[in-house]
Amino acid sequence: MPRTRAASPQTVGVLRQLLQDADGWHYGYDLSRSTGLKSGTLYPILVRLAERGWLETRWAEPERTGRPPRHLYRLTADGMAAAATVGAAAETRGTTQRRPRPALS
Repeated sequence: MPRTRAASPQTVGVLRQLLQDADGWHYGYDLSRSTGLKSGTLYPILVRLAERGWLETRWAEPERTGRPPRHLYRLTADGMAAAATVGAAAETRGTTQRRPRPALS
């Protein structure tokens, strides 16, 4: 039987954030701000979650002319169930999302 890897603290944080408004659509930029994750960490997580079928994605038309379309993300039914399971497992293990480090001045 193949071993399943535990979700990273960053993935747990993204899933928890998505669960707060599980039926809503979320912009990647907003998820980055609310989780404290940089785009190089966040977007690979979102891609993996979408590949697993846990996220539904779509493009949103720009709100103003001259702006590019934006990608939106929303948990699927499988994603909601998985997010709850992953979150519970993380709490059992004591895994929490790391806080972003303060910027050096």
